[in-house]
Parts: sequence; C-alpha cells; structure tokens
Amino acid sequence: MRKANPKKRIVLPDPKFKEVVVSKFVNNIMLHGKKSTAYDIFYGAIEIVENKKSAENVTALDVWKKALENVTPLVEVRSRRVGGATFQIPSEIRPDRRQSIGMKNLIMYAKKRGGKSMRDKLAAEILSAYNEEGAAYKKKEDTHRMAEANKAFSHFRF
Repeated sequence: MRKANPKKRIVLPDPKFKEVVVSKFVNNIMLHGKKSTAYDIFYGAIEIVENKKSAENVTALDVWKKALENVTPLVEVRSRRVGGATFQIPSEIRPDRRQSIGMKNLIMYAKKRGGKSMRDKLAAEILSAYNEEGAAYKKKEDTHRMAEANKAFSHFRF
C-alpha cells in the first residue's frame, strides 16, 4: 500500500453493560443495519443464559465472556505455494482478529442451530461453548488440530 494504514474506528460501549466487546458482538449479529434488533437478540439470549446457567456465583455476561474465550482460536493455517506445492502453514493470529473470528464463529454456528428464535439458538450456543462443547468450540479445536498437524511447515512462514 502506498498510503498509511487507516485508523481503527472507535466502537462505543453498549448501553446496558457498558462493554465495548458487547458492542462489537452486536455489530456482528446485526443484519441490514438493524442494530436495535441485534441488541434485542443479544440481551434476550443473555436473559435465557441467566435463567439456564448452572453455577450461581457467575453472571450471564461472565458466562458469555468465558464462552467467547473458549471459541477463540490462537493459531490458524494459511495456504502458501512453495515450488508448485501448496502448504498449510500455521501462524499465530493477532489479538483483534482472534476476537473477531471467535465472535463470528459463535454467531455462525448459532444461526445453523435448530431452535425457535435466534435468541434461543444464540443462548444455546453460548451455554455449549461455556461448557466446552458445541459446533463453535469444535471449529476451534479443528483449527488447532490442523495447525498442530502442519507444524512441520512452520519454517515457510511469510
């Protein structure tokens, strides 16, 4: 690129919990600019988590944060062509991209889940991710397994 990197946009904290991470998550849920609907989905899912959680000493927001942490990958594999062959090269992920991938996986697999509403599906995916199970957690484990299997090619890093 000839010009300098663009500045990072500042994301304002959400109105209820005053957390920037929640706002970023809601922005990922949002479709067609309907942010209030996205907030309704998230807060509804948090309420459902509050009702269903097993441990009494943790809040629903803590459950969500732990679930997000559980589905956030630390490494990924990237394709690289070396001498006509394509290698899957494991590389560490930047912290902001790591968080973004975790959020997107949690939302994507919540959408694919069976359930009545998006609130129910998101709450179910959050609870299963908190318990280290579910599709989003499996995706993280598969990514780590793939990176571990291709560790021999890490000297090709770019």
